[in-house]
Amino acid sequence: MKIDEMARDFLAQKRIAVVGVSDKRDTGCNLAYRKLKEAGYQVYAVNPRITQYDGAPCYPDLKSIPEKPEAVFILTNPKVTEQVVQQCVELGVRHVWMHCMMGTKPGLAAGMTSVSQDAVALCKANGIAVIPGSCPNQFLKPDFGHGMMRGLFRAFGLLNVN
Repeated sequence: MKIDEMARDFLAQKRIAVVGVSDKRDTGCNLAYRKLKEAGYQVYAVNPRITQYDGAPCYPDLKSIPEKPEAVFILTNPKVTEQVVQQCVELGVRHVWMHCMMGTKPGLAAGMTSVSQDAVALCKANGIAVIPGSCPNQFLKPDFGHGMMRGLFRAFGLLNVN
């Protein structure tokens, strides 16, 4: 399946948990949270360090969210990604998107990625549709910068998913 189809499937879900929002600095995760919320999604912020984000409750983990999310976007350290994906398996979440600054090529953006190959394998072994890289901000009404990244990454073959 091509990343455009995978992104459409992910964005067809209405309850999305956004793991890794930050109260310390503005991040792509924060932008994804705001864009999803503005687009009408039921969005849940997840970060174990904070209890409120953007005027809404912030949950310590996926299991604490009152309504099971249908999809989970992750922008964390890859080791944390593995823990989050394990929670997705336990909760029966069927869609996961792991952020990567440089598209979907494994190892290309070491230090700028949330992708864990072990977490990708865990998703696949449990029937979870997984997007291992890129960012929803490139697909949901992208601003100029995210639209440019999507175009460049596509041109250089950095949006291919196996």
